Amino acid sequence: MNFGICTLNAIPVRKEANEKSEMVSQILFGETFIITDSENQWVKIILDFDQYEGWVCLNQIKTLNESDYNDIKINNSIILSDLITFISNKDNSLQTISLGASLPFFENSSFKILDQNYDFDGMINQGIAAKEKLANTAHLYLNTPYLWGGRTPFGIDCSGFTQMVYKINGYSLFRDAYQQAKQGEVLSFIEESEPGDLAFFDNEEGEIIHVGIILANNYIIHCDGKVRIDRLDHSGIYNVDTKRHTHKLRIMKQII
Repeated sequence: MNFGICTLNAIPVRKEANEKSEMVSQILFGETFIITDSENQWVKIILDFDQYEGWVCLNQIKTLNESDYNDIKINNSIILSDLITFISNKDNSLQTISLGASLPFFENSSFKILDQNYDFDGMINQGIAAKEKLANTAHLYLNTPYLWGGRTPFGIDCSGFTQMVYKINGYSLFRDAYQQAKQGEVLSFIEESEPGDLAFFDNEEGEIIHVGIILANNYIIHCDGKVRIDRLDHSGIYNVDTKRHTHKLRIMKQII
């Protein structure tokens, strides 16, 4: 079995081994994965963070032996909390990384991947943050455009948004909305919810298709066209711009 790590800001994870195939997710800088299959210049991976599967292009990743892979996994708990920042290597080559990137072996404003050392001057999160911080993190993504499969401030989808807000604060969510809906404890009424809880929405067939983060005073932050704040009531999401309901409430969950 082979292993790998992402050393670019974000790379696409595709449904099939083809550059024209649908992007189903992204791997962010510093995230590790297991390689399970290969096809021409593509490898099939299982991402360690959420066990999501898909295909990535071989020339966009760095492969690892098992020993280095295990070492990085053990020393990979530091998460970038800046919206975007620069890192530089020993050749003073600059590279951008964005909110939610993982920084292996972080110490004294630097980190390393294999024999490559990076200088870093930015803000980080380490360990598990208080639930109250989830809303603050969520606001960092405001106006990020919707992108199917996206997980960065340059483009994100609804479940990628909730997953990343939780990741930055030290918590793990699955990748897709219907998977996240299976986590946590059910809340019966909006009045029981706290900022940071999740609300899920379904379609006419009863399938979970959308998720957002509940805020105080019956507001919700979610990604619909862009990351935005709308009203939440017992029917669902009420769009403050169009003055109509856009998503039908199915269930609310307390994850933390």
